[in-house]
Amino acid sequence: MSTEIDQGKDYEFKKYKTYALKVDPNQNDKATEIKLCNFSRPHMRAFHCSWWTFFVAFFIWFAISPLLSEVRITLDISKQDIWTSNICSVAGTIIMRFALGPLCDKYGARTLMGFVLMGASIPCALIGLVNSATSLAITRFFIGLGGSTFVMCQYWSTSMFSKEVAGTANALVGGWGNLGGGVTQIVMGTVLFPLFKQGMSAEMAWRTVSIVPACVGFVTGFTIMRISDDCPKGNYKEMKESGIMTEVSAAASFRDGALNFNTWLLFIQYGCCFGVELTMNNASASYFKEEFELTTESAAAIASIFGWMNLFARGVGGFASDKMNAKMGMRGRLIVQTVTMSIEAVMVLIFARTKSLGLAIFILVIFSSMVQAAEGSTYGIVPYV
Repeated sequence: MSTEIDQGKDYEFKKYKTYALKVDPNQNDKATEIKLCNFSRPHMRAFHCSWWTFFVAFFIWFAISPLLSEVRITLDISKQDIWTSNICSVAGTIIMRFALGPLCDKYGARTLMGFVLMGASIPCALIGLVNSATSLAITRFFIGLGGSTFVMCQYWSTSMFSKEVAGTANALVGGWGNLGGGVTQIVMGTVLFPLFKQGMSAEMAWRTVSIVPACVGFVTGFTIMRISDDCPKGNYKEMKESGIMTEVSAAASFRDGALNFNTWLLFIQYGCCFGVELTMNNASASYFKEEFELTTESAAAIASIFGWMNLFARGVGGFASDKMNAKMGMRGRLIVQTVTMSIEAVMVLIFARTKSLGLAIFILVIFSSMVQAAEGSTYGIVPYV
């Protein structure tokens, strides 16, 4: 049972007069500690809602990925067409992320998270209606909009936790959310697809199985808007009505971010780690199936290993970043990021040249761990930009 802790200084408006976590009144009552087994509002409720919604977003986003080899056979399309659909899937999230950052400043992460998740669930449910390479690419573009929930995931966590623990908190919610990419490979490719095939053809199975993640996504999006808060003091709408929060211009917020040189440095850096992860989530199942002549189910199970490293590796990257920051300041955070990305670069070169399945899996584990740790170290830097 959580212990209620006095929040300290009194304000004109506070939704909660006491908190279950220690907070810093000088950082808008952001929590200075993380209690993973606590689900109390506002801090830890937002923490768990953040990672779970991002997890479900990945479930929606990559639901069809382990089944693309089946889609290719049914639609009689080329490998290039599959890659084009992969690119469209990522393009959707990139475009939407640019827009959602400023909108979070204006409306908060909670509401946007719910609406985007429910919106992405619709094309996910309709993926079974595609009949050409073009319709596949278009549908995956709109499903990819769900991947933009990462913006709200990180914004929400940063709104709840102080700079001292931001690296760990952001890495955990991002990592556990990204774990959905690995779980999806198993659930869709190794569990649900074979289960659906028992009562129908392989074609009908892949055309209907995505209804499951679509339903999960829609229900999750609807629920989190009603059980959580935008920030420690309450919801943005309530705070604006009480006069303790001023109206923010989304355009001005975007302009300030776009004109910050450090924003673009992190943009490039994050593309070198998270961009790699998106590529692996899209292509690893097909790669293992074709390169090592595996079944769809076996390839999906092996491909899921990459995503499963999110269970700990991102958190380790964020934790290491926080610890090095305590000893060396920002230089320590940059050292952690440089080391993890360097090892990542070496591992991807080795992985691409490995012809043994067992060795490829071993390298995949190290490669993925470094990718996730690099991402986790990024989250420790973002609050300072």
